Amino acid sequence: MRIVFMGTPELAADVLRALSEEFEVCGVFCQPDKPVGRKQVLTAPPVKLLAEELGIPVFQPKGFKNGKAAQVIRELDPDLIAVVAYGRILPQEVLDIPRLGCINLHGSLLPKYRGAAPIQRAIMAGETVTGATAIMMDANMDSGDIIDTVEIPVGDMDADALFLKMGEVGGPFFCRVIRDIAEGRAVRTPQDGSQATFAPPIEKSEGEFSFGKSASDIVNLIRGLSIWPVASFTHDGKRIKVCSASLSEMKGEPGEIVSLSPLVIAASEGSVQIGDVIPEGSRRMTGVEWARGKRFSVGSRIQN
Repeated sequence: MRIVFMGTPELAADVLRALSEEFEVCGVFCQPDKPVGRKQVLTAPPVKLLAEELGIPVFQPKGFKNGKAAQVIRELDPDLIAVVAYGRILPQEVLDIPRLGCINLHGSLLPKYRGAAPIQRAIMAGETVTGATAIMMDANMDSGDIIDTVEIPVGDMDADALFLKMGEVGGPFFCRVIRDIAEGRAVRTPQDGSQATFAPPIEKSEGEFSFGKSASDIVNLIRGLSIWPVASFTHDGKRIKVCSASLSEMKGEPGEIVSLSPLVIAASEGSVQIGDVIPEGSRRMTGVEWARGKRFSVGSRIQN
């Protein structure tokens, strides 16, 4: 079976590797290289790097409006297009090309969390179970018929860990779905649109929090935004990014430091045990180190 693969980040690269071991991946489409870091170094996405390692032709169109990308796909003559976190909605012209259609691996249990950030949004919402869904793609966003799903317990994973788990589980799962499609065993089930929820792209401002929120909401936010933008609070006018945190049973007034080792700060409901932090203008350190440097004592308050 000839497959055109479309995807961009590390999660997609994990799935591409699994597919390449079982099927003929005749071409890979991913987003264009982008400037990264303070020096804005032009950097290739993980899918491109893997495709080049595997000797698969790579295409990085800026869009599909001029028809050139669609023509390239026609010339590749795929039986199927497999999409994982590509970052673009495919036009009907492209969806109609492969004889077996276009399938997408989406990082949630659809119809929940349709959109660009399903993994982060599920953690932020406090979901205990999420998963991946394979759908037949249509011209709308994540609304196609469901072929199969696989559940993943969230536990205390942050977004970094859940992305890794999704890639680990998603590769074999997607391979099985493609085999089912090729052999005529796949069953299509329409989504119940009335049950749909949405996962829009993460905005940088969403990472800012105060200890006036509940501890569970704060910890879920920190876990969900561990990749970007990293959740933060403000003390004395300086932003403190929180890389990791967990719930504590200690009690106090919101913003009150109730323990120095470990560093525990009370919220409106419950308390937050702070792991690593990155103070504005400084290096990554433990919350205990930060508190020691600020000369806090038990009973000190976080001041915005």
